[in-house]
Amino acid sequence: MERRQVGGSGLHVSALGLGTMSWGRDTDADDAAQILRAFLDAGGSLVDTAAAYGDGDAEQMLGDLLDGPVAREELVIATKAGVRHGPEGTRRDASRGGLLGELDASLQRLGTDHVDLFLVACPDPVTPLEETVSALRLAVTSGRARYVGLSNFPAWASARAATLLESTDGIGLAALELEYSLLQRGLEREVGPAAAALGLGLLAWSPLGRGVLTGKYRRSVPADSRGASNRLAGFVEPYVEDAGAASVVEAVATAADGLGRAPLEVALAWLLARPQVASAIVGARTPVHLRGATGAVDLDLPAEVHGALDDVSGLSLGYPERW
Repeated sequence: MERRQVGGSGLHVSALGLGTMSWGRDTDADDAAQILRAFLDAGGSLVDTAAAYGDGDAEQMLGDLLDGPVAREELVIATKAGVRHGPEGTRRDASRGGLLGELDASLQRLGTDHVDLFLVACPDPVTPLEETVSALRLAVTSGRARYVGLSNFPAWASARAATLLESTDGIGLAALELEYSLLQRGLEREVGPAAAALGLGLLAWSPLGRGVLTGKYRRSVPADSRGASNRLAGFVEPYVEDAGAASVVEAVATAADGLGRAPLEVALAWLLARPQVASAIVGARTPVHLRGATGAVDLDLPAEVHGALDDVSGLSLGYPERW
C-alpha cells in the first residue's frame, strides 16, 4: 500500500487508515485482532482512534494487541482528545488540562510512551484557541506526541492555530481530519484551500459516506447495518434519506458496474485522488469489510469517470469562496 506524506511534515501514513470507532462495541477483541493483522499485511500503517471511542475501550483493545501479536513500530497511531462523556452528557473540552489529561490516559491505555499524531477532536466554544494550541505544543515538546493536528475545525480556526504554532521552532500543525467523501465535500469550500496554502495534510473520516456509498442502502436498510442500529441509525440517516445523495450513489454504482469493481472501491479511489488527501480512514467493523476497502488502493479511475463523479456530487460555491 502506498505511503503518503502528510502535508509538508515528515509524517508518512498509509493511503488507507484503519478507524477503530466500533472497537469495544460492535467489534470484539477477536475481530479487532484479525482486522488489524489483515490491515498490516495489506501494507497499512495508520490506525486512528480516540479517547472517546467506547469510553476508552477502543484504545485499550489496541493497547492489548500492542502488548501481544503486534509490534508498536508497525503502526502509526493517531488519537484524539477533547470530547468528554459524563453524568451530565457529552461536552467539549479543549482546555490545556483536559487535553493533556486525556492524552496521558490514552498513552496508559495504549501502553506506549507516545502517539504519532495527536488531534483535538472538535472545536471548544469556551476555551481560547491559544490555550488549545499551547497544549498541542506541550504534547510535542514533552515527547508524548510526534505530530499534532485538528479534527472537525473550520478553516479560520485551523489557519489561526497553524499561525500560533509557527512561532515554535520545528513544531507546526501536520494534519486536519474531517469528514470527506462524495456525499460530503464541504471542506472543499475553505478548509481544503487553507490546507493547501499552509502545507497541511488531510485525513478523511467516513470516506464511504457513513457506509452509504457501498450501495448497501440502495433498496432497503440491511438488518445488520449501522443504519439499523439504535445507536448509529441517526448517524447514517441523513445520507440515506437525501435525494441528492441517492443520485450520487447510483452514479457510483453505475461506474462500478462499468469498471467491474465494487462501489466502495470506486468511492475510495475518487477520494484518494483528491488534492491534499494523505489517508482515507475506513471504519471496518469486520475482516470482510476491510478486505473490500483494501481493493481500492490499486484503482486509478479513468478521467471521464472521475469527472462524472465530480459533476454529480458537485459542491455549490458562492460568495466569498468564488468571487
